[in-house]
Amino acid sequence: MDPKQGARSKLRKHFLANIGTVMDSSELREIAGGITEWARRVRELRTEEGYKIQTHNDRSDLKPGQYILDDPTPQPAFERAISKETRAFVLDRNGFTCQMCGAVAGEPHPYDPSRKTRLHIGHIVDKSQGGSDDPSNLRALCSVCNEGASNLTLDRPSAQKLLIQVRRAKGSDQLKLLRWLIEKFPKQAKEFLDGENA
Repeated sequence: MDPKQGARSKLRKHFLANIGTVMDSSELREIAGGITEWARRVRELRTEEGYKIQTHNDRSDLKPGQYILDDPTPQPAFERAISKETRAFVLDRNGFTCQMCGAVAGEPHPYDPSRKTRLHIGHIVDKSQGGSDDPSNLRALCSVCNEGASNLTLDRPSAQKLLIQVRRAKGSDQLKLLRWLIEKFPKQAKEFLDGENA
């Protein structure tokens, strides 16, 4: 591989050369040149370039840390549209401090003192949920919080809470959820339907 090639380009090339192959995080980190933000580059391939790279959140047969690309054709994706001016405004407004954990840009990170805090701009309401790039929907987040590591301790919603939310949703959104669940759990869905018809 070309050493001058960026991590995202290396990862894209690797995924496209291995369509349908399950890859783990250590393999992808190595392909990306060992950088700590390799997972962010994978997310950019999904959100900015539209490659449908799937994880255990999408398919029940994948374990945490496993990734697969089944289709080489990218889907429409979100463009990175936050201007330098907006970025500077949000960082200044937020005091160059992560709005989730309080880490300050350039200082040792509270969760990992061996690395300095790097700030990113994150959406409060995600673009996939209709959120905008307006400064009112943006906040400063450190690398750790932006990658979701600090959210691992949040309580997961119970089945009862999820059912309440699903019942409140529009029928079209309920059908999207059903489709997603069937795609994630195809074997279990078939077993369930076969049991119902027996």
